[in-house]
Amino acid sequence: MGDSMRTRIGLAVLVTAIAVAPVIFVGCTVPAQGQANTGVPRTTDGKPDFSGIWQAMNSANWDLQAHAARKGPVVSLGAAFSVPPGPGVVEGNEIPYLPAAAAKKKENGDNWMTRDPEVKCFMPGVPRMIYMPYPFQIAQGRDSILMATEFASASRTIRMNTTEKSPYPAWMGWNVAKFDGDTLVIDVTDQMDQTWLSRAGDYHTEDLHVVERFSYIDRNTINYEATMEDPKMYSRPWKIRMPLYRHQEANAQIMEYKCVEFAEEVMYGHLRKPPTP
Repeated sequence: MGDSMRTRIGLAVLVTAIAVAPVIFVGCTVPAQGQANTGVPRTTDGKPDFSGIWQAMNSANWDLQAHAARKGPVVSLGAAFSVPPGPGVVEGNEIPYLPAAAAKKKENGDNWMTRDPEVKCFMPGVPRMIYMPYPFQIAQGRDSILMATEFASASRTIRMNTTEKSPYPAWMGWNVAKFDGDTLVIDVTDQMDQTWLSRAGDYHTEDLHVVERFSYIDRNTINYEATMEDPKMYSRPWKIRMPLYRHQEANAQIMEYKCVEFAEEVMYGHLRKPPTP
């Protein structure tokens, strides 16, 4: 089964889950008996309920580290598509690349318009799906959590408290989760090595191991942390941190952003057979 088919199946499951959510989650935001009401939405078993539509408000998709504004890829468009500045989301503002990996990262950044998987509409992988400039939706159940982002209709299934092993590498990885108190901890392995972490050329190998931590700041704000470990790329584990904000519009919803058709000319246009004279 191809990744595109798995994505369609995953989205179909997510749509079904969201459609029945009013039935599944009736009363789920009420704290369990005997538990203090802190204002944080909770499921009937007292766990924090992260269901909702969320979005990061930063420039990490352009560059994870602190960076100044800079011109965009098309000078004739002026300020359009220029890179917004950002204070960075990396703890200590350092990604500990090994020397050869650091050189490749710089080369990637200099050539991002032809190399960045985002340009080709590849699924973004983890953690990049979290801080791309698009909303994503969480539908939380007892045994699994589904996440879907607008970009490329990418989705991921997060299995709760399982020892099942990954059957194969996938664009969105193998996701296993558990609760550590009120913090949702997701362990992500077996991602494709073709995803990047930012347009600045940050990349990884197939050995990337990501540990995500979701915890409520208040009912409409999540503290998100992700620790990356990849011995082939980095000299030590490193961490990013950022708030995620709940969409509260009355008509908030995940829209379709199927960008494959936009990327076809970039990827395959050179293969077009010239017309016969």
